[in-house]
Amino acid sequence: MIIENQAMVTDAVVEAVTRTEDPRLREILLALVRHLHGFVREVRLTEREFQQAARIVAAMGQKTTASHNEVVLMAGSLGVSSLVCLLNNGNHGQTETQANLLGPFWREDQPLSASGDTLLRSPTPGPGLVVHVSIEDGKGRPVAGAEVDVWHSSPEGLYENQDPEQAEMNLRGRFISDEAGRFDFRSVKPAGYPIPVDGPVGELVRATRRHHFRPAHLHFMIYKPGYKTLISQIYSPDDEHIDSDVQFGVTRALIGNYVRHDEPSPELGLATPWYSLDQRFIVEPGEARRPVAPIRGKAPAATQEGA
Repeated sequence: MIIENQAMVTDAVVEAVTRTEDPRLREILLALVRHLHGFVREVRLTEREFQQAARIVAAMGQKTTASHNEVVLMAGSLGVSSLVCLLNNGNHGQTETQANLLGPFWREDQPLSASGDTLLRSPTPGPGLVVHVSIEDGKGRPVAGAEVDVWHSSPEGLYENQDPEQAEMNLRGRFISDEAGRFDFRSVKPAGYPIPVDGPVGELVRATRRHHFRPAHLHFMIYKPGYKTLISQIYSPDDEHIDSDVQFGVTRALIGNYVRHDEPSPELGLATPWYSLDQRFIVEPGEARRPVAPIRGKAPAATQEGA
């Protein structure tokens, strides 16, 4: 097709895309072309603005490394990650769900741990935390043999892959639920943290005049064949940013009951204050699939970035 005016550009691209053999890919590409071209027309995008947008897309790729994923961070900062999650869980976004963002810091190679183990693999000051997890199906029956990845930031707001002071795999573990669908672990209470703002995501946050903090949370990923993989985050209600998460991830179903204890626990070796969390997860039948890990390891000490 010879292009004669701006309207014909969309027609030509749509005609080309309709030859895509895979029906789902064809559906996605046709909608992408229609909405993307419609966006350009709606805002009357200038050539200079288009060049700037291309620079931002390239910068996201250049900023992404083995220990940091700027693309995932941008998707969260625009609310896309949260929207995709809610559309695909909780009766397609109509009811509450425990599903939440994977985030940019999960590692595939988290170490297998026994129930009751600590996630601390190097000295990590902070209030102690004891977590009791139970996993059930939709009928309240325990789900045994589920693999559950747990990971979180330190009380200083850094994941181990960002922090040269933390040991490899600090505050990370993988547990197997027992016949009662349960397991326990010990750690330190996580803190809220600032997301990295030294790349395109930082430009977005500053332009929209908002803070760049995530509220404190624990990450969980529950995997067992026969059940839909559940990716979740359980947030601490006492965090000052609980209602203004820069990644738009907090829902009421994900606010945990972190109980503060002001008496020491000699049997657990915990000084005051320390916290406990009893967390029940409900998994539903479906496809068990581990996602592609957004990071692959720890950044070299010389290039560590802020949380």
